[in-house]
Amino acid sequence: MSNLSHPDLNDPEQVLPAMAQGAAVVVADPVVKDSAVTFADGDKSGRRKLYVRGGILLAIGVIAFGFALGAGPVVMAVRLVVGLIGLAGIYMGARRIGLARFGPDFDLTFVISCVWLALIIGVAIIAPLLPFAEYVDTSKTLGSKGYAPPDLFSSHPLGTNNFGLDLFARSIYGARSSLVVAVGAVLIGVIIGGAIGILAGYFGGKVDAIVGILTNSLLAVPALILLIALASVLQPNLRNIALALAVLAVPSMIRIARANTLTFSQREFVLAARAMGASRWRVMVRELAPNVALPLASLGMVMISVMIVAEASLSFLGLGIQPPIPTWGNMIAEGQGGVFEKHAFVVLVPGMFLFLTVFSFNIVGEKAQKVTGGSRQAKL
Repeated sequence: MSNLSHPDLNDPEQVLPAMAQGAAVVVADPVVKDSAVTFADGDKSGRRKLYVRGGILLAIGVIAFGFALGAGPVVMAVRLVVGLIGLAGIYMGARRIGLARFGPDFDLTFVISCVWLALIIGVAIIAPLLPFAEYVDTSKTLGSKGYAPPDLFSSHPLGTNNFGLDLFARSIYGARSSLVVAVGAVLIGVIIGGAIGILAGYFGGKVDAIVGILTNSLLAVPALILLIALASVLQPNLRNIALALAVLAVPSMIRIARANTLTFSQREFVLAARAMGASRWRVMVRELAPNVALPLASLGMVMISVMIVAEASLSFLGLGIQPPIPTWGNMIAEGQGGVFEKHAFVVLVPGMFLFLTVFSFNIVGEKAQKVTGGSRQAKL
């Protein structure tokens, strides 16, 4: 056996003759690794350097962020820039420390997303038990200052709206409304869409054709137009908004459930159950449904973020939950009419809660889809 040469892949004059002679030419994808990941994948000295660099960046970030929070007389724009630099330093420092501690597979963005979701969901659940300032009853804030600017060391850390209602409390209670609607819509979509998709994939034939026509018909209608039409007909409460949003979730769930059912229905455990005399309904419930549930759940995590944005869009347009009950959408709508130009925090506060929550659900959902091998088909 002759020795195979290893030609220079950047030189065609070497690659082509080598291929003609049967040489093994391996072309590797040019993967560029982060230097921090390279250090984390190395020896103890590399990890020690990561600890040192991470600690320095973390300390600089904390100092810069603390300056931005406490520098009262300094211009707001300067404080904002310094605060962003501080947050970037904190992130890069914590990431390097995490890589040094847990290895190259450590994903700080995923960890932060999980922490944020746990925090916002937990606080939203126990919100009635917490000593928040007034958030809904304007008769109790007649003597309060409207558009009070954010001050972390005051009774209104994120400021107030034009009625003197506390923006922090309204953002937390807005999370209750948005999450209840979004999670409820996705659960309805998973249950109904999953059941229909399993039926279509397992029975096939006319059942599959009818389900396909209905699914394609729903997908053919522009989602936002359909959502506005449903919201205009239904009363604007949490239950009806969740039902309207579920109509958007069902088609995607049907497609995912059907595709996975077609795959699993040919697996050995399904064929064995059928050979042992199990009925069709038992096969679908006991064998197929638990396996189809995993990709549906991973898609559902991403779909929740889509539902949150959809609910916020309806509330912004005045078709969702009505004020004074807070949602992130109608809170953002309070910045219309020139208010945003004068009091930007009225929009930025709920906008930041909305962005962080949607971003976190996307990160967690995509991670779950990579684990379960699902595909992302959630869109509005």
